[in-house]
Formats: sequence, structure tokens, C-alpha cells
Amino acid sequence: MNNLQIFTGDSLKVLPTLEAESVQCCVTSPPYWGLRDYEHQAQIGAESSPELYVENLVKLFREVHRVLRKDGTVWLNVGDGYARNGGTGNHGPNALVGNTKKLIQKRNCKVPDCWGLKDRDLIGLPWRVAFALQMDGWILRSKITWVKKNAMPESVKNRPTNATEEVFMFTKSPSYFYDPNGVREESGANLRNYWLIGPDSNRNGHPATFPRELARRCILLGSRENDIILDPFSGSGTTGIAANELNRKAVLIELNPTYAESSKKRAAIIQPQFISLTANQNQK
Repeated sequence: MNNLQIFTGDSLKVLPTLEAESVQCCVTSPPYWGLRDYEHQAQIGAESSPELYVENLVKLFREVHRVLRKDGTVWLNVGDGYARNGGTGNHGPNALVGNTKKLIQKRNCKVPDCWGLKDRDLIGLPWRVAFALQMDGWILRSKITWVKKNAMPESVKNRPTNATEEVFMFTKSPSYFYDPNGVREESGANLRNYWLIGPDSNRNGHPATFPRELARRCILLGSRENDIILDPFSGSGTTGIAANELNRKAVLIELNPTYAESSKKRAAIIQPQFISLTANQNQK
């Protein structure tokens, strides 16, 4: 296969076309529930409730389970939010972002009628997704706390400012590939489960860019050279670019054609030595 394949389409329709047990490692961050509108009827994150959001992610990761090798790993970043009866602000995780075309803000405008949520409750979506995947057969092996070097400021005065997100490591079976020497602490000790990582300098027009260093660490820990890395929510293509830099192959799936084309151009500019193939699935 080519070093970088970019499929434009719905992951639930593209993933079944991939060969079973062909992927060694999946590194991804789905759209956060109720935050942004990516202007596609099949988008995940625009569900009417967080319950449906969790259900849709479980359904999608069943397909990831099929294409993942028996010794493979999944590295999943999911964002949280507050149940609020209120509007949007200028700061924090629910703030209006300059290059975001449209905000949904379900999680910040109406308290979801589920899980006993009340006004101002932290929803706990990352853990709700993690537990749902665990119940569906995945083995939850680790929780990494991503500590943001330059966290977005918040104007809140009744709680600490959010400056972390969760990254979960899942496996398909009890025996799996993990390279403890892929990334080490500066002292040489085993890598700890909190990672201090800042944002990339160039956001590339995407409102929720995944830090390349975060993807790089997951790839180094969960794969070998020439392995295939999957990202079913590729966005600006950061996972694929990081994979290619580390001599891995990558399969990216992106619902939005604009972002898919942008990631193809980004890969060509950053790494012109890699071959890029864009496959349009034309899935509506």
C-alpha cells in the first residue's frame, strides 16, 4: 500500500471496506459531543444527547476492533464538557473559536436528560465512553493525562481552570505489542501516565488540531516501523503525518472533504517524499 491513504467518507462505511486485522495501532480523537458543527449529516458529535454520542462511538469502534491486529492498541482522546443552562463564552473549552464556522453547543445550552446530570455538572464523557467500550469487549489498559502547556484561559471563578484531557489506551487482547523503550522519561525511567504537551504552532485551518507530539508518542509506544496506523477521525491529518515521520504507514478517514483535501496538501508540503493517495468514498 501507499505510505499515506486518505479516505473521504463516513468511517462507519469506510472501515468495513478495510482488510480485517490489517492495522497495528489506532490513534484518534473524535469530535467532542455537542461542540462544533462539521456540516455533514453523518457527523459524530452532533447527536441529540450524549447517550447517543457514546452509542455511536461504541458502534464505530466495533469496526476498529475488526481491522485491528490481535496484538494491536487503540489510543483514544475524548473531550469533556459541562451540562449548563447557559450560552457561550469567550474563554475555555466551550468558547467561540475564530476559525470555527458554526458551534452546536448542546452541552452548554441545555442540561441533557440523562445520567442524573444537573446544571453545571461535569458530564464525564471521556470515562463514560471508556466504560462503554470496556463493556463492549475492549480491554482498558491505561489512562494518560494530557497536561496542556498552553491551556486556553477560562474566566470561571468557582472552579479550577481546565488544563488537561484524557487519553485512553485500549487493547484487543491481553497479549499485545507495547514498546516501553519507544518513549522514555528524560531520566531514562519508564514513561509515566501524564504528558506535558503544547499545541502545534500551525493549526492549519482546523478548529480542533491534534498535537503531533501526542500522536507521535502513541505511535512509538504502540507500533513498529512499517506498521499501519489508523485514524478514523483524521481532521487535518496529524496522525498520518506523524506516522510517516516515524516510518509507519497510515490510513486516514475524514468525513469533511475540505479537511481531507487540506490534510493531503499538508502532507505533501511537510513530507514531499511520501506518496499520498486520496480515495473518495462518496458516502453521504
